[in-house]
Amino acid sequence: MDGWTRRCLRGIHTVLVDDGLDGDDALPYDFFDGVTPGSSKRIVRIEFVVPGFIEEACAKFESDGAAAWGRFVQRLRDYIDDALRDREVVGFKSVICYRTGLAIPRDADEETALRVFEGIHRERTAPGAAAFKRIDHPGLNEFIVHTLAGAIQAWQGGFRKPIQFHTGLGDNDITLTKSSPAHMQRFIEAYPDVPFVLLHSGYPFTRELGYLAAMYKNAYADIGEVFPFLSRDGQMGVVRQILELCPGEKILWSTDGHWFPETYFLAVEQVREVLDAVLQDYVHKGDLSLGQAIRLTEDVFYNNSNKLYSLGLEEVRREMGDSAEAGLDEGGSERSLALLSRHLEGDEPPRFLGIYWNDMTATARMRAVPIRRVLSMLSGGEELSFGVTKAGLGLTQLDTPAEGVSPSGEYRLHPDLGTLRAGPKKGYLSARGVFKESDGSAVPLCPRTALIRALDTAKAHGLNFTLGFEIELVLMKVSEKGDTLEPLDKHGHAWSVARAMDHEAASRVIEPAVAALDEAGIYIDMVHPESAPGQYEVVLPKAPALQAVDTLLFARDVLSSHATAAGYRMTLHPKPFAAACGTAAHVHISLQRADEEEGKEKGEEDVPAEVYEPFYAGVLAHLRAIAAFTYSSAASYERVVDGVWAGGTYISWGGQNRETPLRKIGGSHWEVKCMDGIANPYLALAAVVSAGVMGVREGRELAWRDCGTRAPAALTQGERDALGIVSRFPGSLEDALDELRSDGELVGELGAELVERYVAVKEAELKLLTDMDGETRKRWIMERY
Repeated sequence: MDGWTRRCLRGIHTVLVDDGLDGDDALPYDFFDGVTPGSSKRIVRIEFVVPGFIEEACAKFESDGAAAWGRFVQRLRDYIDDALRDREVVGFKSVICYRTGLAIPRDADEETALRVFEGIHRERTAPGAAAFKRIDHPGLNEFIVHTLAGAIQAWQGGFRKPIQFHTGLGDNDITLTKSSPAHMQRFIEAYPDVPFVLLHSGYPFTRELGYLAAMYKNAYADIGEVFPFLSRDGQMGVVRQILELCPGEKILWSTDGHWFPETYFLAVEQVREVLDAVLQDYVHKGDLSLGQAIRLTEDVFYNNSNKLYSLGLEEVRREMGDSAEAGLDEGGSERSLALLSRHLEGDEPPRFLGIYWNDMTATARMRAVPIRRVLSMLSGGEELSFGVTKAGLGLTQLDTPAEGVSPSGEYRLHPDLGTLRAGPKKGYLSARGVFKESDGSAVPLCPRTALIRALDTAKAHGLNFTLGFEIELVLMKVSEKGDTLEPLDKHGHAWSVARAMDHEAASRVIEPAVAALDEAGIYIDMVHPESAPGQYEVVLPKAPALQAVDTLLFARDVLSSHATAAGYRMTLHPKPFAAACGTAAHVHISLQRADEEEGKEKGEEDVPAEVYEPFYAGVLAHLRAIAAFTYSSAASYERVVDGVWAGGTYISWGGQNRETPLRKIGGSHWEVKCMDGIANPYLALAAVVSAGVMGVREGRELAWRDCGTRAPAALTQGERDALGIVSRFPGSLEDALDELRSDGELVGELGAELVERYVAVKEAELKLLTDMDGETRKRWIMERY
């Protein structure tokens, strides 16, 4: 029997036992010590012990009701005090919901309770009276829970033990209208230092339960019992409703298992399935990052109860943050299968999993793995990773190795299934990949890992980031022979001109691509025509930093795929037309405070100027070196000119000034304009974040002053000197690479190995382009970006 029970309770560490449910008819609470890893603890059901105190008081003072009352009250208070001292007791429970309902008055009414007790005393001391068994007396029941709450409120012995209250869902002997936790609002307010745990999801009053837990620091929502009582849809509805308002730190879960070990098994299995389904949906819609979903799961199932009931167990906390988004197949085949499963339903399930990475040249590379192979690997317990030559992070666009790149060795490419989305074209799922060594250690040359490391360093300094990208693109018509790219007819195409959305390129490429992004859970903010022929801008939603970069690359893939299918070529070339505006990849950056211990954002409040000004001062101080990443192509410098709203050539910033490379929008929200679509955004943002963190660490002064409404190029030299504008961007990629090499501080932050490899690849790329004339080089770049 113990073996079966142990199997049913697998996955449960500790059981908190309400041992007043059946008294001596059930096994003692410490029975569970033999079937779970942790020691069980007691929950004292107050209504279970009270009848004994009443029985004893009536027997002792048969002829004196007032004396019996005094005896009862004293016994009740002594028992509560003893329980508060008892280390085996971690909480109390009341089932007043079953008796007189949850409409408990704010204040205790001892006079009414005394009158009710005297009536009980008369009945009990009458000849032939039966023993008192059940406390179900309006006025007295409320006094009892007030006495319990008052004792906990006044407790000076340290940990204040919580009171659990049955709410909502129960048998037919409750009055449904009195079982809503909303009735308890004033009672909860009366005892602000007493933790109240509102049980059983409050069903069908789940939203009321979540409201109380969200609004009162001492109220907690336990979403048990609905597993397995409700249907799957009902259970999912409960989870969604509780998460509408209630913070994850205020949600608990309990099995409500009793009598049979199978009740624990069913509760555990069903809550896992339902929470997994709901949170996966939120992750894929972008409402939660995968790291946030995992933290919430850990908290609901373990950490919150461990803390609230002061169990003293070791906290469960994976090292999350943005770094947790990488290589999530470490969570095991079961989790990976669960993440894949929601995409494999429907009439036309995907055939391939595409695992994408961006190399040093920002070329999007991938491996397409048949879904049957992925499922075979996972079901067989095989690690979901794939071998890729180490030379892959040292190749040019023509697959020629840069100087010093060896053909030997192999990395493992791990798909981050937290980035899993349907697309970029029909029949495919895609995920961003991260490179690891065969022993699982990080690869310093992996661009995505470089950004993860930079974000982790920032988090250690108390900073989180929200990013928002703008995709500027140009659509070119592929000739009938397929050998030339033809600009779209201008036909009045200009910035934000409405008729530009009437072009078939918009209806055949942009609009269906936006619909596909919608299906994939990426809800763009807007689309509008830009100035150059066939040029459009797609504005992506803001997101946490790593997620935002992953989303940017996926969205570009979707747009490119739709363009190709419609007979167009999407290009990110920085300057496709000499006489028209160039094409950029602006990124909006906002800073938030981070909890250094747990890596959580402390709300969405903006950081103060004393934090964000040193950050952007660090960026400006290293911007000439950062340009090697943000302006990463020889063609990038064709766009770096003054007077065309492209950010200009001067290292500067301005409030709402589009002629400066950094545009301040408000508070810590600034736009980085000095980046184009040929940049590898992982490396570019790693450089920006690293430089900014150096500024924060050093307390760097923002020596550059606001340019105001004037373009730096329009100022006199004296005016620029007064604003601290003393340098300009490098004039070429060669110069930018030299600046990067010589910036020892930035190299130290990013890693010398990474910078050395990046520079080597870029120099090899420049050699490829040297002998090309302007048109040939432009065509060559357009074919690849």
